[in-house]
Amino acid sequence: MPKSGALYDEDFVRWTADQAAALRRAKSAGVNLPLDWDNLAEEIESLGRSNRRELRSQITRILHHLLKLEASPALEPQAGWRNTIQQSRDEIEALLEDSPSLRNEVDALIAKQIRAAAKLAARDLEAHGEPVGQIEERRAAGGFTADEVIGDWFPQREG
Repeated sequence: MPKSGALYDEDFVRWTADQAAALRRAKSAGVNLPLDWDNLAEEIESLGRSNRRELRSQITRILHHLLKLEASPALEPQAGWRNTIQQSRDEIEALLEDSPSLRNEVDALIAKQIRAAAKLAARDLEAHGEPVGQIEERRAAGGFTADEVIGDWFPQREG
């Protein structure tokens, strides 16, 4: 196991979990330092949760726009949707670079967030009188893979 300082640089989320656990062990062992052990451990854990929330948010954003790209016949907004997807992918890449252990959560987050993203995409397209059936078909078929969401993949236009 890497030293604590090295782990901080290698995987921030894992570091926060390890540090919170170490604080709780020190408290249980009776280490007598004037620290607010419980709240200190909670705050350190919250730093890791913040990164998870950011990953979830970026995945939802990508799914939302992938669904619109796939379902919308309109050409005009597609460049903006692709740009938004790429920005989110860049954010995720940086997040995973800082906290590689979050990569293990990508598949579960995609499966969990596809429903919310589908609702957002359908609402957007319905507001412009566009068809939304393909969104539900994609969701029912299992959504997208991790490679499609965080890789370089984009839906191909037919016709």
